[in-house]
Formats: sequence, C-alpha cells, structure tokens
Amino acid sequence: MASVHTSTDAQAASAHINPVDLYRHSISESLAPITGKPASEIFERLAWTQTFEKGDLGLPVPALRIQSKKPGELATEFAEKFPESDLVGRPVVNGTFLQFYFKPESLTKLVIPSILKNKSRFGTNDKLGLKDGSDASSKKTIIVEFSSPNIAKPFHAGHLRSTIIGGFLANLYEAAGWKVLRINYLGDWGRQYGLLANAFEMYGSEEKLERDPIGHLFDIYVEINKVSKPEEDEIKELKEELKQAEEHKKVTKDLEKRIADLEAKSVNEKARQYFKKLENGDKDALATWTRFRDLSIERYNRTYARLNIHFDIYSGESQVEKSRMERAVEQLEASGLSENSKGAVIVDLTKSKDKNTKKLGKALVKKTDGSSLYLTRDIGEAVKRYELYHFDKMLYVISSQQDMHVAQLFKILELMGNNEVSEKCQHVNFGMVQGMSTRRGTVKFLDDILRDVGEKMHEVMKMNEKKYEQVSDPEQTADTLGITAVMVQDMKGKRINDYEFSLERMTSFEGDTGPYLQYAHARLCSITRKAGLTPQDLNSADLSLLTETHAINLVRALSSWPDVVQNTLKTLEPTTVLTYLFKMTHMLSSSYDVLQVVGSEPEVKKARMALYEAARQVLNNGMKLLGLNPVERM
Repeated sequence: MASVHTSTDAQAASAHINPVDLYRHSISESLAPITGKPASEIFERLAWTQTFEKGDLGLPVPALRIQSKKPGELATEFAEKFPESDLVGRPVVNGTFLQFYFKPESLTKLVIPSILKNKSRFGTNDKLGLKDGSDASSKKTIIVEFSSPNIAKPFHAGHLRSTIIGGFLANLYEAAGWKVLRINYLGDWGRQYGLLANAFEMYGSEEKLERDPIGHLFDIYVEINKVSKPEEDEIKELKEELKQAEEHKKVTKDLEKRIADLEAKSVNEKARQYFKKLENGDKDALATWTRFRDLSIERYNRTYARLNIHFDIYSGESQVEKSRMERAVEQLEASGLSENSKGAVIVDLTKSKDKNTKKLGKALVKKTDGSSLYLTRDIGEAVKRYELYHFDKMLYVISSQQDMHVAQLFKILELMGNNEVSEKCQHVNFGMVQGMSTRRGTVKFLDDILRDVGEKMHEVMKMNEKKYEQVSDPEQTADTLGITAVMVQDMKGKRINDYEFSLERMTSFEGDTGPYLQYAHARLCSITRKAGLTPQDLNSADLSLLTETHAINLVRALSSWPDVVQNTLKTLEPTTVLTYLFKMTHMLSSSYDVLQVVGSEPEVKKARMALYEAARQVLNNGMKLLGLNPVERM
C-alpha cells in the first residue's frame, strides 16, 4: 500500500492547549504509512470513546474509505502493524473500530502540569477564533443577542432562559478566542409605551418609581389594562353586532357612530396617539419614555450582576432609525417581494417555488396606519449591525415560540439580497419553563424565584451548624447557591426541551443538581486547606506515584476537557458541559476513600493533592464557562 504521509505538526503544536492532541498526532503519524491515508485525515477521525473500557480514542476504520479489503480485516491488519510508543500501546480491535489506550504515566505527567500551569486558560483555545490566514490581532467577531426583556416589566421565565443560555454562549465563544459583542435588544417601543405613559399620569407615584421602578411601572400597567380590557371587549361586541347588521342589510349608522365614539375615547386610542408623538419626536413624550427606559436598565443590571451577566451594548427596537425601516420597505417594494394587502404591506412567501419557503406564510412588514412592526425593525437592525460591526456570526437567542418570526426574518434578508447578513445569522432556540410558582400570583418573576430558592438554600445550610459558622457571608453564599440551582436545572436538558420547574429537586444535594456541583467544588477547596501544601509543593510532586485505577481514570477524564469545550462549539448546548462536569465529579466522589490526602506519605500526599487541585481547576473552569460562581465554603 502506498504511503501518503502529511504532517500534523500544527496539531501537535497545540498540545499546550489540548494535551490529547499530542496523542492524536502520534497515532496519526504512525497510522499514515500503514493506511496510506494523510495523517491530518486520521487526526480528524480520532474521537473519544463512550467509556474508558473501550479505550481513550477510537478510530472507525470505515471512515477512512479504503476499498481494498473489508473494514474488519483492515482493522486487524492496522493493529498488527501499529508501532507501540511511550504514549500509546497497540490498539485493540473491536469489530471495525480501533481502540487506543493512553499509557497512564505519560498522560499523568503531561495533563496535570498543563492544568496547574494554564489554570483558568486550560480548555480555552484562542486560535479557534482567528480569521483564516490572519495573525493573533485579527479575531472573528460574533454578536450574541440575548435576554431582551420588555422595559418596565419584570423578568419572566422566558427571559430567564434566554439570559442564561445567551450568557453561556458568549462565554463559550470568548473561550474559543472570538471577539464577542453581547447585545441586549430591549423591547422598548410600540403602543404599550403610550399606554404606560398614560398609566403613569393616572396612577403613578414619583416616590414608588424611584424606590422600585420596574415593580411600580408593572403595577400601573396592570391597572390601566383593567380599564382598557372592558373597553376592548365592548368595542369587539359592537363590531360583531355591526357585522351581523350589515349581513341583514339593516341601518348601521348609529352603531358605527357608537363604535367610533368609543374608539376615539378609549385608553388604547390615547396610547396610540401618545406613541405617535413618540415616533414624531415629541420632546416631552421622549423625556418620559427615556426615563422609564433608563430606570429599567439600571434595575436589570442589578439582576444581571447576580447572574454573572454583562452586556456590551444596550440596543432596542427604539434604536432602529425610521429611515432604515422605510428603506427596507422601499427595497422590498422595488424588488417585487412585497405587495399591498388592504392598505398594509406584506411579503407573501407562500408564492415561492421553494417548499420550505412556502411554509413561512405571509409576513406583515407595515401596518395599514403606516407604523412599523417587529419584523420591519429587525430587518433594519440586522443590516445596521453588519454595517457597524462586520460580524462573522450573529446568534439570536430567542424561544422556539418565535421560530416562524426568525425564519421569516432570515429568508426576507436573503431575498432582499442581504445574503452576506442572512448566511451569518443563526437562531439558537429553546423550550419553555413550566410549573413555576411565585408569591405574586400567576406571573413568573425571576426576582421572586431567586429569592425563594435562596431562602431554601439558606435553610439547608443552617442544618450543619459547624460548617455554617465557617462561612463568612452565609446569605450571599445562599444566594449564589440558589442562582446555581436555578441555572443548572435550566441547562441540564437540551435547549429545545421544555422543563418542569421544581424547587425541591433543584435545591437537592442528591443527584445532578447545582448544589451538588457547588458542594464538589467546596469539598476540593476544603481538602486543599487541610493539606497545607504550597503551589511549589504540587509542581514538584512525583506524579508517577498516581498508580491507582481511580487516579488514572480521573486523569483521563481531565484530559478530555479541552475537547468538551470544542465539541460544545458544535452543539451550542450547555448540557454538553454539564454532563461532563457531573461525570467528572462522580468520579471524584468515588476517589476520596481510595486516594486520601491527609495522613498519606509525604510524597504520595503531594501527588494526590496535585491531582485534586487539577480536578478543582477544571471544575472551576467549567462552572465559570456556564456562568456559575464557584464557592469555596458552604
């Protein structure tokens, strides 16, 4: 068989970032002359096995597409010819797979020092975010749009999910070396803000607004809706009566006048008039709206800080210039994509020859009264962002309920000729939270949820009086544990799945929960304190003393962390990281009795402590990637 040997030196050079790449490099270079395939191709095909019993890396021989013999025969032939090295032994044949086992001592001596040296950077890879053929100064840019609450309203469950998932994705791309712009695209425009301004005139209190802006604005919004809802119902009934009268050719002038009078005097009409003033730039109206917006953002920032979230840009529907929206509508009309429908402007995607496009239905881009819609503003905003930031990718972290809206946005951008924008946009959707309760009734407010969970965690902490006394700020720790509990329950399943909110389950220290992860981290910190060893002690440890199966398997697990991060860039699933962290902490829990630190021989103590410190560092890195704040005592 002819030898085709392509160097994987570039991959081997990345071993300081991902130690396992050194093993991939060694295996690939050894297999290249045996298989006749380029080493780089073999490198890409090597993947982690499901369990350690099946080796560390596996190679599916059929993936090499060699036609000369059956895959099973080729696997046997390759295994026999494979040269054993200091890194790996001869592969084990399992059907059409080759299973490679890392030699423990070399792996331990490579992985643990790498973690202890790189610390928080272990698992990150700045080179992934570089533009092709560029130097380190030219990073790819990604925009992550997430959270996006409506101003003057408290966070609810949907915004919680968008906030947590979006924060995680922003962290993930930063770890991969991208330049990340976190954008909070606020719902801060529309008739409802006319309604809110009128509500403040009727029910508002300056004192309450200063003390609790979002809470007060929400309360008066509820109050004015108590007035507007009966009005809407009455007008709706009269319009139905009018319709029936017209069908029976009865005189309808009085009925029409009653409807017109009611609409003219209605709360909603006053809201429309106020919003018209906003759109026309009325100074007083804009001053009131700006105040509501600024107070809301100030309050949101306190909640974001608790969740380890920050934003680079606060944008919003209000920030999309009218000229951009008008230009988008004109462009749609000029290209023949839009049409007039009873005074409104629509894009009828059902007329497309493409079956997938047909399913997107009819998209309304301009109302009969000439006012803009979410879609119009989103088109203008997407083009504006590309012109300003020249992004390489843009993620919209929006619930699956908006799948149709986002699909229409991307398709219309494409049809308008903005392919360079649409092809770089991606919708990261998610399911809904079910079963949440709150002290304020049926609305599911985040602050209420975090308070309830924090109080529950505080109660649990108090049960261990001795440990409770050692925590410097128990209330802050309880809050951190509560936030961890909420976030981990949210991220445990696949994004698209709905999940049932359960206070009891999420605050449990049993099973795969946020408190369990925090306990695992705090326990490792406790072992460090009791061991009393210095970083120099750990760096000089004789790692060849780590011969127990528990130690070896833990090292194998730690070595896979950089690959987990890279794989998560493909899945964009927080659960990819969480699944790894739970698996690794389970291995830790079963190791403590076997790999005791305190009371061991001095050199063994140093080696085991080096292993535990490496494990703590990887756990810490993973938790922070998820947006969690690891605690040292609890």
